[in-house]
Order: sequence, then C-alpha cells, then structure tokens
Amino acid sequence: MMTVLIGIALTSASCQLDSAANVEPVSHPLLFADFGGNMIRIISAEGKAVWEYPANRPQDAWQLPNGNILFSHVRGVIEVTRDKEIVWEYKTEKPNEIHTCQPLADGVYLVGVSGPCEIIEINRKSQILKTIKLECVKKKRVHAQMRQIRKTRQGTYLVGHNSDRVVREYDTNGKVIRTFDVGGNPYTGIRLPNGNTLIGCGDGHKIVEVDKNDNIVWQIDENELDGNPLRFVAGMQRLPNGNTIVCNWGGHGHIGGQPQIFEVTRDKKVVWELFDYDNFKTLTTVQLLDVKGDATKGELIK
Repeated sequence: MMTVLIGIALTSASCQLDSAANVEPVSHPLLFADFGGNMIRIISAEGKAVWEYPANRPQDAWQLPNGNILFSHVRGVIEVTRDKEIVWEYKTEKPNEIHTCQPLADGVYLVGVSGPCEIIEINRKSQILKTIKLECVKKKRVHAQMRQIRKTRQGTYLVGHNSDRVVREYDTNGKVIRTFDVGGNPYTGIRLPNGNTLIGCGDGHKIVEVDKNDNIVWQIDENELDGNPLRFVAGMQRLPNGNTIVCNWGGHGHIGGQPQIFEVTRDKKVVWELFDYDNFKTLTTVQLLDVKGDATKGELIK
C-alpha cells in the first residue's frame, strides 16, 4: 500500500488571474446538486433554472444517457425522469446517511452508505450485487465517514474519507491499495484518463493532482485565483480540453463570499463562473450537459 504525502512545491503555484473582472458568466447548461437549497437543478447556458427536483441535502447527481437524473440525498438515491416520475429508488434509515452515487454499466448503480461504511452495487431490480466494507478509522462520526466515491475504469474505488482526512483506493475485494494523504478533509478523488488522480481537499482549501508515481503535478491553493478563493472544494469535472470544473461549496462560514462553480484552465485562468446566491445556495457536484460522454461507461470524468 502506498501513501502519497503532500510536499512537492510547484513553480506554477504563483499563477493568478490579473483581474476577476475578466471572468465570463456561466456559458454552459449545467446539472448540479444544490445542497443548501435542497434541490437538484438544471440551468441553461444563460444561468437560468430550467428544471428542478426537491431533495433533502443532495450531494451527487448525474444525467443518464436516457435523460433521466440519478441523484443522492441524505437517506437514499433516486432516478427520476424529466417529467419528475420516480423510476428507481434506494432508501436507508437513520443513523445511516448517503452522500454519493454513480451509474455503472448494465443498469447497475454504486451507492456509498455511511453508518456501516460500505459501498453497495445494486441493480434496477434492487438486488444488491456486491457489498464492499470500507476502512473508517473515525467510524462513529457517521456524517463524515465519506463523501464522494468513484469507481475507476480499472475496477477500483476511490473514496473521499472526510473525517479520516484521506482518499483511499480500494480493490474489487475492499483491500486498501493506495492512500492519498494530501491535507484537508478530502471530498473526492477522481481517476483521470492518463492515470493521474484529481483530489478536492474540502476544507483544506486546495485542489491537487497526483500522478502514478505519487508526484504532485498540479495544484491550486486557497488564494491563487483572484476572486475565487477556495473554501470547501467539493465535486469537480475534468473536461476533454484539460480544464477543470470546480464546485466551491461555501459552507462553514463563507456562504455568499465566492462563486459557487467555476471553470479553470491548466495554467490557472478562470474561464467562467456561476455566482448567484439569489437563486442558488451551496453546490456540491456538477455536470456540464453539453459535454459528450456516457456516464454509465465512465466517459464523464467527475
């Protein structure tokens, strides 16, 4: 098992925007989970809400190839049509919580269940096909056991263990094969097509990309982006052009103080941002709806 420790200074760390005034407003249709607003939302490229569905503290959301929306809420996971008909649902009970889900191939869904601290893979007939017990040192803190889980194309699982303050990678049998200790209380780990791992460090106020050899190859720290201080870094999406979409969750004392979502280039230039607390609150995951890719095949890198 390998442990990745932060400790490599990047010469690009000093790059900043010259002026936040150069940043464009949102220019893509988006799906996002509005945790603070208790709503799953779709907005147009002009930033206007065009579809919404109420949810209790949602944290993960996906548009499926058929147009349906799959999302997690604190007590379960729901697949709903655009006409707002529930076509599939998984529920848990207190004190368990659910913060993440992922559509897999062949009508199978991944669900992370805090409480027992486990991953389940479940089909549309609600048959549990696999259960993977996870390592949780601070298991008694049910709410903070984990955040996002992503199954990789290699069949491994990346788990953001919020209270343990690491991302762990598990094999298909639940054995820890790698631990990313990059600071903060990570929300998510995302395996990129080149084998690197992109990590949102939660209240660690940074984004880190680690290569296969445990080197930090890209990093954004709290105050590097003018007008976009990193607060709680939540869900992200890596685009085909190499840019990264970031949910800058404004909880824990910073609500209203910075854009909720932004796109940033490899050289740390912010392209556009969503900054609208009049209509949306704290956002935890995002999917650009004009980016091609089948979520069930792992073609959307988020």
